[in-house]
Amino acid sequence: MTYITTRDGTNIFYKEWGYGEPVVFIHGWPLNADSWDDQMKCVADNGFRAIAHDRRGHGRSTQTWNGYDFNTFADDLNDLMTQLNLMDATLVAHSMGGGELARYIGRHGTQRVSKAVLLSSITPHLLQGQDNPDGVPQQVFDDIKNGLMRERSQYWQDAAPGFFGANKQGSMATQGNQHAFWQMAMQSSLEASVKCVDAFSRTDFTEDLKKFDVPTLLIHGDIDQVVPLEASGNKSVKLIPNATLKVYQDGPHGLAMVPGYKEQFNTDLLDFLKS
Repeated sequence: MTYITTRDGTNIFYKEWGYGEPVVFIHGWPLNADSWDDQMKCVADNGFRAIAHDRRGHGRSTQTWNGYDFNTFADDLNDLMTQLNLMDATLVAHSMGGGELARYIGRHGTQRVSKAVLLSSITPHLLQGQDNPDGVPQQVFDDIKNGLMRERSQYWQDAAPGFFGANKQGSMATQGNQHAFWQMAMQSSLEASVKCVDAFSRTDFTEDLKKFDVPTLLIHGDIDQVVPLEASGNKSVKLIPNATLKVYQDGPHGLAMVPGYKEQFNTDLLDFLKS
């Protein structure tokens, strides 16, 4: 297996398939790089170099005790980009990974980046407040953490249907989708799983989004039960210069893994990469 070692000694697992201009995939919570396999094969088959890493505390990367904040995640991504000497890269991020992408650009700029894709992204600010009435109430995040601390394996099983929209009539989500979610979630440490809830709920990425100066594609499902479209995609597109938002009808949060939606996303992604 392949790793880079970050500035604080954390081992970050990554994999890369194919050759050509780099496309870096940044996974959501509580998943890992394997959640991007369909997209990695798609872009590698079409002449790109696909790269995906496991966030610290997730998958095959070091289960550190500290560092579950977006400044650290962004700096880990910068270590990966720097050590692999990636240039003219397209960054593609899902859910919590959208915050990692935004903070990376906010802290490190776009010298190595040519384009960005935000899929079901948590940006600009997920937590509900007086200045963010469309956000998610604090009680939801408290319930997540309590569920994890009570019995995380059962919590992940219970969370999978909503992640993929399998609890909606006419859903194309499979039992395999839900099992893969559980399997990847169980590879994340309990500490990372809990601490990341605080990080992705509380962090405001507004100023980071304003620093984007590369073409950006936002994609969001209109029945996302995890990150509401009104609190995220609809707001992010107004903050990012030169951004385009595509809304998938009846699209769930984890749409890049669900049959039907993943093919649509792969087509849109390839069109954007080649534009």
